[in-house]
Amino acid sequence: MTGASASVPGAATAAATAFVEAHRPAATALGARLGALIDDPEAFGVELDAGLAAIADPVLANAMTWVAPGAAGVIGVRQPLITAVERGIVRAARGTGPARLLAVADRAVRSEVAESRWIAIRLMDRIVATDPERTWQLMRRAARGASDWVTVDSLASPYARGVLLEPYRWAEVEQVVYSPSAWERRLAGSTVARIPFVDRTRGRTPEVAAHGLGVVASLIGDASPDVQKALSWALRSLTLVDLPAVTAFCRVEADRAAEDGDGARAWVVRDALAKLDPADAAALGRRLEGIRRRPGAVSTSDASRTAALFGELPPPDSHPMAPFP
Repeated sequence: MTGASASVPGAATAAATAFVEAHRPAATALGARLGALIDDPEAFGVELDAGLAAIADPVLANAMTWVAPGAAGVIGVRQPLITAVERGIVRAARGTGPARLLAVADRAVRSEVAESRWIAIRLMDRIVATDPERTWQLMRRAARGASDWVTVDSLASPYARGVLLEPYRWAEVEQVVYSPSAWERRLAGSTVARIPFVDRTRGRTPEVAAHGLGVVASLIGDASPDVQKALSWALRSLTLVDLPAVTAFCRVEADRAAEDGDGARAWVVRDALAKLDPADAAALGRRLEGIRRRPGAVSTSDASRTAALFGELPPPDSHPMAPFP
C-alpha cells in the first residue's frame, strides 16, 4: 500500500471526528429542546426530524448507501451525535413513568428519517423492562418495517433484553423464523447473538444455549446472506454460553452441508469456526472444503420448508395495536 492510499482512512477518520466535535453542542441542545417537548409527541417528532437534519453529515449519508443498502431515509447523523440527542431526551424523562418515553418513541418510530427511528429503538431498549407489553408492540412494528441490517441489529438489543426479562417471549423469536421477510428472519438470529451481552448473567445460562441453538437450527440453510451473517454471529456469541453444545451443533450441520452440497449451511458453520477450539475448527474446515454458496440457490432451512408446507404463520400481534395515551 502506498503512503498516499494509506493516509486516506486516517484522513476520513479525522474528518469524521472533527465533524462530530463541531456539531456536538447542537446535538446536546437538540436533546434539551426535545426534553421540553416530551409531553407533546407530535411536536417532538417534528423537532427531532428537523434537528437531526441540521447535524447530518452528507459524507456519511452517501457512504450509507453502500454500507446499509436498502436503509430508507438515512440522512447521515453520526452515532456520537445520536447518543448526545438520546441522552438529552432521557434526562428530561428521568424520574417519571415509561409512558412519556413510550409516546415519543411511538411517534419517532413512524418517522421517515432513519435516525429518528433508530433513536426510537434506543428508547425502546430503555423502557422494555418497565412497560414490556406496549413496548413489544412498537418493537414488532419496527421489525415489520425494517429494510436494512442497521435497523434490525439495533432492534436485536431490546428484543434480547425483553426475552431475558420475560422468557416466554422466546416463542415470539421462534415464530418469526417463518417470516417471509429476510429482515425479520435476520432479527431472530441477531437477537440470539445479542442475548449473551445485554445481560452477562441471565444471558449465559443453559436455557439460552438451548433456545438459541434451536433458533439457529430452524434457520440455517436460509438463502439470504443477511440471515446467514446473523446466524454465524449467533453461533459465535453462543460459544460464550456453551462451547461444547455449539461445537456439537456445528459438527452436525457441517456433515449435513457436506452430504447435500449445501453452500448456505456451510457458509454459516465456516464463519463461526474462529470461536471454536482450533483443533475442532480445523477438522470442520476440512469437512467443508469446496462447498460454496451458489447464485440462485433456494433456502434449505427447516423453517423455509415448514413455511412452504403450511403457509406463513400469523404475526404474534395480529390483533389491532391499541393507541398509546
